[in-house]
Amino acid sequence: MTLAAVSDAGPLIHLAEIDSLELLATFDTLLVPEMVYTEVDAGGVPDGLDNLSYELVKADESRVGTEELDAGERAAIAVAEERGAVLLTDDLAARETASDAGVEVRGSIGVIALGYGRGSLDRDEAPSRMRALQRETSLFVTEAVVERGIQMLDEQ
Repeated sequence: MTLAAVSDAGPLIHLAEIDSLELLATFDTLLVPEMVYTEVDAGGVPDGLDNLSYELVKADESRVGTEELDAGERAAIAVAEERGAVLLTDDLAARETASDAGVEVRGSIGVIALGYGRGSLDRDEAPSRMRALQRETSLFVTEAVVERGIQMLDEQ
């Protein structure tokens, strides 16, 4: 199965914070809207992003009409809808908007679980990285979400 994903800024930043950007290569195609790249670039492009194969894409973020989301999140949702790709986001409002539009969504924990499922991580490394997201990054994630992510590993 071919997996295409479009990322907003969150997973790019949070996975970089735990030196795990390489897990985005688990996707066969990675799309980054220009608006998202601009947002990420404003804080300094994460180490490792240049080592990934990704396509910068234009997006009409005005297609996603909700003021709760920033332009990068709206652009990522628009591209995911257009291309039938998985949306990568850690933002709850973006997750809900995308899900309501029928777009499959994964957060940073889901990227780690997919990396495990596709053989990029072993059974010990995947939970360790999930816990690192909670302890070592700017991502707010509850213990329950981390434990659910670890449980997902056993369900694969």
